[in-house]
Amino acid sequence: MEVRKYMTIVEEVRSEGGKEVDPPNRRAAAIAVIKNPFAGKYEEDLTPLMDVGEALGGILGKMALEALGIGPEKAESYGKAAIVGEKGEREHAAAILHPKLGKPFREALGGGKAIIPSAKKMGGPGTPIDVPVHYKDEAFVRSHFDAMTVRVEDAPWADEIVVALVVTAAGRPHARVGGLTKEQANSK
Repeated sequence: MEVRKYMTIVEEVRSEGGKEVDPPNRRAAAIAVIKNPFAGKYEEDLTPLMDVGEALGGILGKMALEALGIGPEKAESYGKAAIVGEKGEREHAAAILHPKLGKPFREALGGGKAIIPSAKKMGGPGTPIDVPVHYKDEAFVRSHFDAMTVRVEDAPWADEIVVALVVTAAGRPHARVGGLTKEQANSK
């Protein structure tokens, strides 16, 4: 795995809709910009990218927790996304995100029973992607349906992939659309 850079983005919402958010709502994206070993050529066996996903699941999961300054037990929502540069394929993003990334990501967060929502796309430097998130232990907790927009100014280059994992310490600020609560999900 050839990593050009890692970065984190932390967002802290203190007010929403003119009302104070107390405690502040926090979420973080941990990002890796990696070289795509299959850029510009078709490869049937994508196992090397699956292995990259496995490594990044743990690395980026821990980075997100550190950026938030919380332990695994305080992580509430998660999501993943990747942007492939123009010489790659969306399938390269799928190879990183799906077969092996989830287990080490969940381990870094102290568990997670729900599927990890994902997004993938192709684009050039500065392409934004909305990383979908939901409650880590139950996909249908509406208060945690959300997304965080991630953008790396100088990535991906044509032969790179941007991989982003998002972790939150809360649901949306002032969530009030009903449905299953996290407390109900945890009592199942």
